[in-house]
Formats: sequence, C-alpha cells, structure tokens
Amino acid sequence: QVQLVESGGGVVQAGGSLRLSCAGSGFTFRTYTMGWFRQPPGQEREFVASHKRVGGSVYTPYYADSVKGRFTISRHNAKNEVYLEMNSLEPEDTATYFCVASKEAPVRIDDAAQYSYWGQGTQVTVSP
Repeated sequence: QVQLVESGGGVVQAGGSLRLSCAGSGFTFRTYTMGWFRQPPGQEREFVASHKRVGGSVYTPYYADSVKGRFTISRHNAKNEVYLEMNSLEPEDTATYFCVASKEAPVRIDDAAQYSYWGQGTQVTVSP
C-alpha cells in the first residue's frame, strides 16, 4: 500500500533553515504529483508547495504566497523522495507539515481534497 514517511522536522530559531524529507513507497513515485501541506496550531490545513507532474519526467513547482521565495520543493525519483527546503523561517511557519501525493495531476494544486495520500506529519517549531 502507499506509504509516505516524513522526517526532518524540529525546533529552529527565526531566520534559520530546515530541510524536510518524505520517503514514498508502494507506488510509482515518478508518476505522482507530490506536495506539502501544513497545519498550524488551532488552524486548518493549508497548502505549502507542490511538485506537479505535467508529463513524462517534467514537473512544475507551485508555492503558497506565504512561502514563495523562502521554500523550495524538489524530488529525487531514484530515491522515491521529495524534499522541502525551508529558509528564513518565521514563527508563523510553526506547524505540522504533511507530505502528500496524487496519482492524477491536481486541477487545483492547493486543494487538499485532490491529494489521495497523506503522511503522518512532522512537527516544525520556529522560535522567535
């Protein structure tokens, strides 16, 4: 079955950096759109970034406005891994971060319902 396992979360000071990783198994990784959502304390889940498969081995990255220019999504198909490089972290980035996967290219990239598979999440805490 499909499994997504996140790692790399932790506690960091504002202005610092973290790199999240997500290992996928049980599916043909290179054919899936992969992404990241997050859920801040007491708030709804929100879109962070997506690496949308547009055909063959071609992918397009998308980002939420709140992280554009600070976060970078990338993937290593041979390792079945997707990454989220987070720089210039702010206390507002504190959240549980979830790795997501979709077999079909999402029509709405920021719609959580369009991602069938979710990891368990990894906690990121940014202190002031």
